[in-house]
Amino acid sequence: MTNKALQEKIEKILKEDVRPFVVSHGGDIELVEIKKDTVKVRFKGTCAACPVAQMTLTNVVEKAIKSKVPQIKKVEAICRPPSSKPR
Repeated sequence: MTNKALQEKIEKILKEDVRPFVVSHGGDIELVEIKKDTVKVRFKGTCAACPVAQMTLTNVVEKAIKSKVPQIKKVEAICRPPSSKPR
């Protein structure tokens, strides 16, 4: 699978399988990057500061992606907002 095809597939999973769940809780999710077998996402809205975001990452996001894209071995959440610059 090409990088573009992989990105499109993961975007579709996020849109169809994950986003409805996080939107129902006042949040959103975006794909940040895909590196080798790791997907990085960013929670937005109320999900960004939610104390159970790690459970959502594991039980919803990671499960959805890994079930449809078995070559993905890890899903990580990026906590820094897009406008923040590293120090």
